Amino acid sequence: MIPFVLASASPARLTTLTRAGVRPEVIVSGVDEDAAIAAAQERHGELGAADVALTLARAKAEQVSADHDLDALVLGCDSVLELEDEIFGKPHSSQVAIERWQRMRGRSGVLHTGHWVIDDRSEGTGATLGATASTTVHFADLSDAEIAHYVATGEPLHVAGGFTVDGLGGPYVTGIEGDYHAVVGVSLPMLRELLGQLDVAWHDLTA
Repeated sequence: MIPFVLASASPARLTTLTRAGVRPEVIVSGVDEDAAIAAAQERHGELGAADVALTLARAKAEQVSADHDLDALVLGCDSVLELEDEIFGKPHSSQVAIERWQRMRGRSGVLHTGHWVIDDRSEGTGATLGATASTTVHFADLSDAEIAHYVATGEPLHVAGGFTVDGLGGPYVTGIEGDYHAVVGVSLPMLRELLGQLDVAWHDLTA
């Protein structure tokens, strides 16, 4: 089995991988997300939502790769919600989460999840590559009371877009168009494709 590192603190990503048979070592990057985005914008100009997700995923993977002596594949992931041309990350505060949901209710947004893989194996390719999975999410038309109750659970504060599809927020998502797992936090089909470009089969991570 090929050693595999998840450069993300997200329990949802870890659970998704584990349920698919992959048991990664988790090493949290501690990336300064605002600084990473600012640096990328200085190099490339204004970033779209998909580019923001990919930039943050790459920054996480690269920092873990640089800070640790690994003999493994490293995966960084990050997600952002695009709604009416605005980019929403984690709300962090109840007030922001309430304001976000008042805009999101009854509307649809696109959840972008960036994936970045670095081959840090001693006999690997040394390759670094990534891609973004984008999924349209349709939100229920919540009442103010429903929003207040959901935000009070604390769940929306620390997840991209202020919602989950696999947790307490599930009843408030009326549908998705695209990869369900990408909305949870990691697209398993996309990860399989990226690994394939490194000549790594999915079962090499699960054997």
